[in-house]
Amino acid sequence: MANQKGGVGKTTTPHNLGMALSRGCRVLFIDLDAQGNNLTDACGLEAEELKATAYEVLDGGVRLSDAICQLGPRLDLLPAGRNLAVAELAFASRLGRENLLKKALAGKAYDVALIDCPPSLGLLTVNALNAANGVLIPVQAEYYALAGLDLIQETMQGVIENLNPALALLGILLTFYDGRKSLNRDVASGLADRWGAQVFRTRIRDNVALAEAPSNGQSIFEYRARSYGAADYEALAKEFMKRIKNK
Repeated sequence: MANQKGGVGKTTTPHNLGMALSRGCRVLFIDLDAQGNNLTDACGLEAEELKATAYEVLDGGVRLSDAICQLGPRLDLLPAGRNLAVAELAFASRLGRENLLKKALAGKAYDVALIDCPPSLGLLTVNALNAANGVLIPVQAEYYALAGLDLIQETMQGVIENLNPALALLGILLTFYDGRKSLNRDVASGLADRWGAQVFRTRIRDNVALAEAPSNGQSIFEYRARSYGAADYEALAKEFMKRIKNK
């Protein structure tokens, strides 16, 4: 999940999508965002509970299996800590620095790994793109939120040409959508004109419960299972599985 702009649902999406997928798949959350309101926080984990974080795994000092937090029978999390904020500098001069995550994930038995990237296009995001099969880009239904799509595409193209030729755009997901607003409808139309079938048919509607759930350390399905947010992420999970099976 990548977008250099914050506040577009980049953390909300893997959290709720992963919860829906974990009903039938073995899912791994990977949190590479050291900033506040990250995936680790949304899952209700406190810093003092963590055995280790993504930083130690990327650094090579801790095995992935030793840093994993089990959230459910088929759902694990590689958490982020504040130390991840210095990863860009700490790993900048390391040989093979773009392969740290890919190496850590090699041979691990998960059906789906959902990586929450930081809101930047730096080394951690490049590590995620190098390890990934596909990129899902959440985009808020406002014009200024569309400006960053070209930047993400340029970064992806660089990774494809130099590191991971198998990387593909899985899709663009419209978030915070309100069909009553002409601006939102115009943005949706513009995305469809520019990106066509690469835009997910599912739209994540603007829903207060989606904003409230993380503060309780819960997914939308635990917090308010009958909300619009739960219905939308349920629909996204089905569309997501169809897309990855066709890649």
